[in-house]
Parts: sequence; structure tokens; C-alpha cells
Amino acid sequence: MKFHFLCLFVLSAFSAYAQDPGDDFFAQWKVHDIRFEFHQTGFWDSLKQNYTLDVYMQADVMIDGKSYHNSGVKFKGNSSYNNASNKKPFRIDLAEYVDGQSHDNLKKIVLNNGFKDPSFLREKMMLDFLYNHGIAGPRCGFARLYINGEYRGLYTVVEDVNKTFLEDRYGNKDGNLFKGDPRGTLVYKGSSPSLYSSDYELKTNEKENDWSDLIRFVDALNRIPTAQLKDSLATYMNTDSWLDYWAAHNIFVNLDSYIGSGHNYFIYHNTDSDQFDWISWDVNEAFGNFQMGQSLTNLKNLAIGYIPTPTTQRPVMNRLWGESYWKQALVDRICALLPDFSNEKLNARIDSLANLIRQDVYADTYKTYSNAQFEQNLSQDLNITVPGSPAGGMVAGIKSFINDRRTSLTGQLKAFGCVSTDQEAVSGTGVQKLYPSLLRSGCLYITGIDIDKDIRIEIFNATGAAIHAVLVQKTTDLISLSIDPQVPPGYYVVKCIGGKGSKSFSFVKE
Repeated sequence: MKFHFLCLFVLSAFSAYAQDPGDDFFAQWKVHDIRFEFHQTGFWDSLKQNYTLDVYMQADVMIDGKSYHNSGVKFKGNSSYNNASNKKPFRIDLAEYVDGQSHDNLKKIVLNNGFKDPSFLREKMMLDFLYNHGIAGPRCGFARLYINGEYRGLYTVVEDVNKTFLEDRYGNKDGNLFKGDPRGTLVYKGSSPSLYSSDYELKTNEKENDWSDLIRFVDALNRIPTAQLKDSLATYMNTDSWLDYWAAHNIFVNLDSYIGSGHNYFIYHNTDSDQFDWISWDVNEAFGNFQMGQSLTNLKNLAIGYIPTPTTQRPVMNRLWGESYWKQALVDRICALLPDFSNEKLNARIDSLANLIRQDVYADTYKTYSNAQFEQNLSQDLNITVPGSPAGGMVAGIKSFINDRRTSLTGQLKAFGCVSTDQEAVSGTGVQKLYPSLLRSGCLYITGIDIDKDIRIEIFNATGAAIHAVLVQKTTDLISLSIDPQVPPGYYVVKCIGGKGSKSFSFVKE
């Protein structure tokens, strides 16, 4: 009773918090409304022409009822644009023609069309997982898109990786941000920037156009003697951020990335650490949807040490997997993440998200797949034929993939000493248990706390957005948290972060 009394007492003490760009937009448990109003005749043909030129068209943009006149809108993407449908992906720049114009302090956002995803959930599920585990990547939500009053379908809305993102995540934004596109293999080709300009894109400091830091990194990565690799590589690259990236993309079998096709990622030269940090991008092919000539069965059983051939074209993977220290480091990272990649932890989130978007999916007449295929692919593998489209073939069900992939990884990890994948066995925080798992009151309790250790607690809803709690009392082995009674019913994740690792629990609020 003591803790319940304290919880009720502090509910009135909830206070405002410092809001970062996009916190409100991406925290909302809703499908956003985004509307384009083009005033040009033949605007659709002009958008296609501008896609080739890579320039924005002017349009009035409305986001959740707020109007932004003379914004920039353009098509984006490669295969997602070049498919046969008229549901194209977009990039929005609210400040392209009006300096400083932004929505929730976001100037740019991306709308992806999910053209190869019957479930509509691949991108959202993986990006939420990354965010909830402190792995660098954009935030993601959903939006209904209307063009000149016509509903053009449900889109995933994705945070742009730009200076706003860098300042938010790293506390600085002045370093070089490179996108590994279209062939960012990180193979050393020589000392001239011209040898790299067709394989990478410099996204910041374009006027200076100084590629020397990238070339130094690539040179070191490829040519540091093996005996010195462990001690010297960290001079150039944040190896923890790489291991996070590698482990997560392997778990989700997202091969349209550095670990497969060799692109769709950013590296940022963090000016505070003087290292390159890895940032995930464009994960819509997660859950084994980018197959690289492999069967779905093979993808579900993808080896922890998978490197595409020729292996020399992926030097980060090829060099590190060949050394026992780095091999074990990757295994440890996968072992630490795997407890949260389970049907027990994720099915409720899948169901919640499907309920959120179902009405808008059904109303989307521009989507690639049928309503029945949407429902089936939430849990079932599908063998789909889409005439004239690359969006057919075997498509893994979200829930079935999680089950089969986890089973495969659990078996593989045993050979490396990761026998148990219970969260208590793999994390280093000392935290033992959260209760209750079904929340009816306003209080949560976390046991097993070492009072001498600094433990940070974060809580996320099913969309990956943070919610707020008040630390009521911390004793030798227990923390009591008060949850705002206005937090809606649903599935939530509690993440406990300590100096040696993190531990995640889930609960459902009635």
C-alpha cells in the first residue's frame, strides 16, 4: 500500500520536459493526415520530370491541419519509385522555398510507399526496434496522403537524416555526413575523391566538399595490419555503433543494406568523438524481403557470419568476422538483442499497429496488395504473383518470420556460448524483474536494482514513442514508477539502461 500511496501522490507532479525536434509528431499514437495541393496544370507529369532532375516542385502542404505554403515536394527512391504503380514515394522539404518553415521543428520528412510490403509494418517494426535499443536510425510513423483532395493511400512517414537529426542524436552537426549510395562498399580505391564520388553522397558541408576524412577511414579499414586492427580501428570508427548496426540488420535479415547490397546507410563523422558513427536507413526490405537470390527458408536461417560474395567487397564485415575478438563481439551483441526479438515481446505490438492502420489500408486503392494479403501477411508467409512488378514472390509473414528467425539464431548462438537468451542472462544492469505485466493501477515496480548503480529508465509505446513516468522511490532493490493515468491502453516497453548494458521488459496497460 505504501507504494500505491506514493504513486498517487506524485501524479500531480508531472511536468513539462524539453522537447526535441519531432518528439510530438513521432510520439503521437495516430495516423497523420498529410495533404498536397499542387496549383500547376499537369503536376503529375512535372513531378516525373523533376524526379529525373532531382528538384522540388512547389506545393501547399498541410500536416494534421497546419498549412505550410510554398513547400517543396518531389518523388524519391529507386525500385520503390520505378515500380508499375502510381503510388510513388515522396520527400517533403517545408523550408525549400520558405526559410525556417517547419512542422514540430522538422523541415524535412519522407513518405515511403511500402510497395513490397503487404503488412505495411516492416519499416515501422524495425525502426522502432532500433530506436528502443539505442541504435541509430530515423523514427517512423504512418500518414494518410491526399493529393489535391484525393486519398492516395497509406504511407510510412520517416524522419529525415540531416543536420536536425545529427544535432538531436549526437549533440553536434558540423561533421561530414556520407550516404553509402549507390555502392558504398567501403573498399579502398585510391586517394582521389573522384574515385568515390559516384559511390557515396556527401550530405553536409557540400560547399567545402572535403572527402579526406572518408578516404582516411576507408584506407585504414582496408589496410591496417590484422595484428593492429583491434586497437587501431576505433581511431576512425565507432565500433560499438557498427556492431549495433551489424547485429540488428542480421537479426531482421535486412539485406538491402551494407550487410547485403552494400548501400542504404549513413556514416557521420562525429566531431565530438572524431569517429564515424553508423546510421541505418531505408529498412523497408526487413524481415527477409530483399532476397539476393536466396530462398525464404535460407533467409530465415541466415548465418550470423553471413557476408555476400565476393567477401572482399564488404571489408568491415570480412575483416572483423575473421578475427575472434570481433566475431565474439558481434555474437554478444546479437545475444543481447535477441530476447526482445520474440513473438512474446512483439506480437502485441504487431496487433496494435495493425489495428491502428487497418481502416486506412483497406481504403488505399493504390496499394500493391489486397486487403486479404494484408491480413494474412501479419502472420503468414505468402507466395504472391504481381504481374509486371518486382513485388511478388515469397513474402515472409511478420509473426512467422520472428518465430523462425529467432529459432535459427538461438541454435546458432549456442555454438558461441550464448546458451540462454533470457534477458536476465545477457544484460549487465543487475535489474531483475518488472511487475505487474498487466497494469491496472498507475504504478510499476522494478526489482533487483543495485542502489550504487546509475540506472536510466525509458518507456515507449507500441509506435516507439516515449512516454513519461515519475520515479517515486528507489530502495536498495526496488524502483517504483508512477505512470500518467491519461496514458492510453496498449502495449508498452520499459528499457532499463545501466553502465554495462540494458534490459527491456514489456507490459500491457488495460
